[in-house]
Amino acid sequence: MACRLLDIVISGTALVLLVPVIVLVGLLVASTSRGPVLFKQVRLGQDRRPFVMLKFRTMYADCDDRSHREYVRRLLTEPAESSRADDGLYKLANDPRITPAGRRLRTWSLDELPQLINVLRGEMAIVGPRPVLPWEAELFSEYHDRRFQVPPGITGLWQISGRNRLTMLQALDLDVQYAEHSTLPMDLRILLRTVPVVLGRQGVQ
Repeated sequence: MACRLLDIVISGTALVLLVPVIVLVGLLVASTSRGPVLFKQVRLGQDRRPFVMLKFRTMYADCDDRSHREYVRRLLTEPAESSRADDGLYKLANDPRITPAGRRLRTWSLDELPQLINVLRGEMAIVGPRPVLPWEAELFSEYHDRRFQVPPGITGLWQISGRNRLTMLQALDLDVQYAEHSTLPMDLRILLRTVPVVLGRQGVQ
C-alpha cells in the first residue's frame, strides 16, 4: 500500500476485531487434520527480500509439491499452456493436497488472515502484488521482475480482476502495472472492490 501508516492501522485494527474469527478458524484447522495450525513458507518481498509468510494451513501435512512446481513451470515457460490454463491461478484443479476444511477457507480467503501479522511487521502491505515463492521468481522474465519494486500484498489488482480466472502471465502483468502506477487512491479503490469479490466468491473455482 502506498501509505505505511494506513497499513499499520488497518492490519492492527483487523487483527483485534477478527480475534473470534481467527480463533474459530484455528480450531477448525486443528480439529480436522493432523499438523500445525499455521503454515509458514518463505516468500519474496520488496526487492526480492525473503520473509516467512504466515497462513492458516489448508493442506495435509508433509505434502509433495512436485506436481505444483511442474504446473507452474509449464505456465511460465510454455505460453500455449498458459493461454489454455483454466484450472486456476498458480493452482492445480482439484488439488488432492488440500483438506476439505482448507478448501472452504480458501474460498472465503480466511486462510490469509495471519498475513495481517506480516503486514504489521512491514514484510507485506494490505495492497500489492501476490507474494511469490523464490523458485517461482527464478522463472520470471526481466519485465515481470518489476513487480518487486513494491511490497507484496494480501489483496491487489489480480484479486479484483478475476482471481483464479486469470492466467499466471496475466496476473504477473497486473502486478507490474500496480508496481509502476500505485497510488493511495488506487489502493483504496482496490480495497473497496476486494470486499464484494471475496463475499461473492468471484473467480473462485
